[in-house]
Amino acid sequence: MTGVFAALPPMAERLSRPDWVRRINLMAGSVGGRARDLVPIDAGDLLGRAVASLGGMPPGDFGDPHWQGRFEALVAAVDASDMHVVGRLMTRQELLRSLRTRLLLTAAVDAAPEIAAGTVPAPVFITGPARSGTSILFELLALHPDLRAPTAAEGLHPVPLPGDGADPGVLGECEQELWADVQPEFQAMHELRSDLPVECITLTQGSFCGFHWSMLAPLEGWFPDPAVNYDYERRFLQVLGGGAGPTQWVLKTPAHIMLLPSLFEAFGDAWVVQTHRDPARTMPSTVSMTTTIQWLRSDDVDVDLIAQLVCELFTAALNDSVDLRESGAVPAERFVDIHYTRLMSDPAATLGAACEQMGLRFTDDYAAAVGDYLAQKPKGKFGVHRYRPEDWGFTAHGLRTAMAPYLDHFGVTTGD
Repeated sequence: MTGVFAALPPMAERLSRPDWVRRINLMAGSVGGRARDLVPIDAGDLLGRAVASLGGMPPGDFGDPHWQGRFEALVAAVDASDMHVVGRLMTRQELLRSLRTRLLLTAAVDAAPEIAAGTVPAPVFITGPARSGTSILFELLALHPDLRAPTAAEGLHPVPLPGDGADPGVLGECEQELWADVQPEFQAMHELRSDLPVECITLTQGSFCGFHWSMLAPLEGWFPDPAVNYDYERRFLQVLGGGAGPTQWVLKTPAHIMLLPSLFEAFGDAWVVQTHRDPARTMPSTVSMTTTIQWLRSDDVDVDLIAQLVCELFTAALNDSVDLRESGAVPAERFVDIHYTRLMSDPAATLGAACEQMGLRFTDDYAAAVGDYLAQKPKGKFGVHRYRPEDWGFTAHGLRTAMAPYLDHFGVTTGD
């Protein structure tokens, strides 16, 4: 197996915290307590505050009568986790904002029940491991005149907020741009910004059973529920898509590659755009990003375990993506394959072929928009994210051997 071959250096030897983060985290110890003493996280308190902040709006269920039990289990797991002061503050805000978002979405559907009968036609889901081109592909397809990608501001605040001066773009800064403030190296890994397209894991935070929460820390006694999460995403898109503009969504999250049967069960006419790149490049990057995300909120990051889990999950998912298509368990004709090296070397031709396969027009104006966007966002704009297999307990040979069925079937180029 391609797992960890020796104990890996802890995150404290890899990254240094900014002084402001370190000092805030020290506040708990300075008063003789723990992080949870300074930043309490309690389900009843959060729900009461969310309802009160919206003028006593009743919670509702948004099509999921068991949502509150899921929320309470999630909050209990978060409270029991070993997050530091800044991590608990960030997570408490996300939980409270997600509750408010859910209440507002529920109220929108209650006021206009026809929303729940709306369609989400042929959504385009981009998926693949980190550093395989998913993010830049997402941003480029979001430029297409017939596709619509949710921005982070929309994902966090999908319906009008009560009160004057509540600008979702400004309010979204605390959740999007703060991550790079807490750990500046994160910016080179993945740019977060309120006006950029946002991943499905952000849209579905309010399901309280999606993969955003499992990224943040080990959460004992709580588990994602893909079926419920996809149902929440459908309803979310129904509400968000009620205005003018394109009705065909383009969406993205790496975790979709692990959930292909569930995805097609929820969205039978979906397109899945699967990106491909040498796992000797993608797996170290995915582990680097995952450990950094947990380091943003905790001093206790099990690097060895994360490296093993990420590698095992993606190895199984990428190899299974071959079997699922060949067996007919998922509709092979609804997949579009994009290789990272081709996307980077000739983006116009690569996107043109993808658009043709999905029945989307490829106009001169769109080609020009793609060229302009790439010119304004050169590779390495925010620094270089360096990652070698050996830094995370792997070898290039071991990774490629474990994923040989995937590499051979899709003709994935190694070495880049």
